[in-house]
Amino acid sequence: MHFMLRDGWYCQFLEEDLKTPLPRKVTLDDPAKIYEMAERGGYKMTLENRQSIDRAIEMGRGSVWLDLTQEQYRKLTKH
Repeated sequence: MHFMLRDGWYCQFLEEDLKTPLPRKVTLDDPAKIYEMAERGGYKMTLENRQSIDRAIEMGRGSVWLDLTQEQYRKLTKH
């Protein structure tokens, strides 16, 4: 999941090749939702990983590697 501050936090999901975008995109109003979405997506919220998201939010862009279930992946691939 790649996220960037635009008119809110724009989140884009990519295939494993990190080039091919999935159809589903999300815009979040609150940066705290990035942590929530990452955690739901299987991102391990260690202190180091949380600090990494903190720095990315401060910079206005970043990404995390999600470990999605089949159901989560299916939802992201739907138009």
